[in-house]
Amino acid sequence: MKATTPFACRAGRLAAAALAGLMLHTIAACAPASNSDCLPAISLVDQNGRSVSLSALKGKPVLVDFIYTSCPGPCRTLTQRMIDVARRLGPALGSQVTMVSISIDPEHDGPQQMLDYAKAQGATQEGWLFLTGGPGEVDATLAAFGLSRERESDGSVSHIVGVILVGPDGRKLHEYNGENLKYQAVVADLQKAISRG
Repeated sequence: MKATTPFACRAGRLAAAALAGLMLHTIAACAPASNSDCLPAISLVDQNGRSVSLSALKGKPVLVDFIYTSCPGPCRTLTQRMIDVARRLGPALGSQVTMVSISIDPEHDGPQQMLDYAKAQGATQEGWLFLTGGPGEVDATLAAFGLSRERESDGSVSHIVGVILVGPDGRKLHEYNGENLKYQAVVADLQKAISRG
């Protein structure tokens, strides 16, 4: 079951010049009303080659975005916006909040590519995981968020611009439009999620 949100539409082209021509996806699962678990016991691999079970991330708010390392530009823009969030969080990142960037091109993104990407973007803060895995594990992870991987007719990877805040219990709290992510709003929501525990 899929439902269109303001932040994601399937096969639509963005009007914004920075993201023109990118296909987006729908987000339906992992919605507050559905009580769906966005962090099931699926194991991925981080940028340092360590196995990470999504279920082990519960207990803290988790901010999740979706990128791929060969992206020609929009993913880097999104990562820079996430860096703004990371900077404002300061020492809370890692101790009270986890940030996760998940590859949507696992066929080409191994741990080394994720590490190189994170370093090149300056996204090396403690508490920020860049996750990849086998295509099956990545597809199952995306399904937990109500997403799926797709490719354009030319074979290029379709982008996912939604950024999702998951609560400590693994359920979705907020969804943001990654193309105009406002770090002030995200940080405020993260602080509320921390205070609720």
